[in-house]
Amino acid sequence: MKIKKLTSPLRGELNVPGDKSISHRAIMLGAISMGTTSVTNFLQGADCLSTISCFRKMGVPVEMEKEEILVRGKGLHGLSRPDTVLDVGNSGTTTRLLAGILAGQNFDSELTGDESIQSRPMKRIIRPLTQMGAGVTSVRGNGCAPLHIEGRTLKGIHYDSPVASAQVKSCLLLAGLYADDITSVTEPYLSRNHSEIMLDYFGATLTAEDTTVTIYPDPILEGQKVSVPGDISSAAYFIGAALLVPGSEILIRNVGVNPTRNGILRVCEKMGADITLMNVSAEEGEPTADILVRHSSLHGITIDGSIIPSLIDEVPVIAVLAAFAQGETVIKDAQELKVKESNRIDVVVSNLKAMGADVTATDDGMIIRGGQPLTGALIDTKRDHRIAMSFAVAGLAAKGETQLCNGECVTISYPGFYQDLAALSR
Repeated sequence: MKIKKLTSPLRGELNVPGDKSISHRAIMLGAISMGTTSVTNFLQGADCLSTISCFRKMGVPVEMEKEEILVRGKGLHGLSRPDTVLDVGNSGTTTRLLAGILAGQNFDSELTGDESIQSRPMKRIIRPLTQMGAGVTSVRGNGCAPLHIEGRTLKGIHYDSPVASAQVKSCLLLAGLYADDITSVTEPYLSRNHSEIMLDYFGATLTAEDTTVTIYPDPILEGQKVSVPGDISSAAYFIGAALLVPGSEILIRNVGVNPTRNGILRVCEKMGADITLMNVSAEEGEPTADILVRHSSLHGITIDGSIIPSLIDEVPVIAVLAAFAQGETVIKDAQELKVKESNRIDVVVSNLKAMGADVTATDDGMIIRGGQPLTGALIDTKRDHRIAMSFAVAGLAAKGETQLCNGECVTISYPGFYQDLAALSR
């Protein structure tokens, strides 16, 4: 995929695909609820389709209509033993959250995925699930997938998570539905809370105080109507593009702006971005807004601490913005980037250097000394969708032509990304 420097502004309106995190959870909770769950604006990217595939293999009918997904729930204890290994593809969310559900079933199962998934750390869920009495083992003994899961009766625990991870927290909350007593998770910082909001919406009983969430076992979950807001992680690339390309003005409609996810907006505003939220509302507990973004002159800042979990997936595009901003940007406390679809610290730094940026990797982030012109280069995406989209944005503002190796990997979360980008530049 080739990206050329834009000589004209980006202008127009768009709707980005449905939120990936919420789309996953709607299918999962719909599957273990009674009755039918209707999901509109579902993200039909590869990761979310993997979640559907796994539940179909466990006997859950999922009908994909033109405008909605219908999940015919089987109830909390209604899943069937799959005849084959459950393939999660490239989806870490599917792997970790589904492991929590499978741990409490009355059958054994096995989860596997692609090469990337088979190298991502799963000890972070194996340890607490084992404390709950689950039988979860890494088939190859390396703490990664494939995972063999022996369904057992689980016990409620309190778990102090060493990382602020929505996937770890959600895994344990879902396992807690099958436990014999309450289950609680405390994080060092508050991670995204989509699971808590949706569990409550479907009828679970849970409480949250500071960075601790507690769930009560064996609820009666009932199918619901879920309208998935636009994914702020997908919107982030268009926010970045509008900020960097002179004269640009883009309106992104109906985007989820949950406070545990909107760190990208807060960081951009601190960097000097002209961003306005319009038509703010809240349905099903998830706040949404239209986001108006105009080209802006940006300056460097320090990004660290409790804001990091709310923008961890957007760090690559923030790093791109920082490379064009005046002054120094320091990103800290983001070691979680090392265990995403790629080691995003190393990949972002090496690709920015290839474009001529002054950037240094650190153990938990990077230091970017911005303000010097970048030049198009050959970008190794490592088949990581967020790397591909971030450097497509960089290519719009860099001199010459940028070539993205394996740029088609954007289909994982945003199949129409390049088409939407092109439509705004006409």
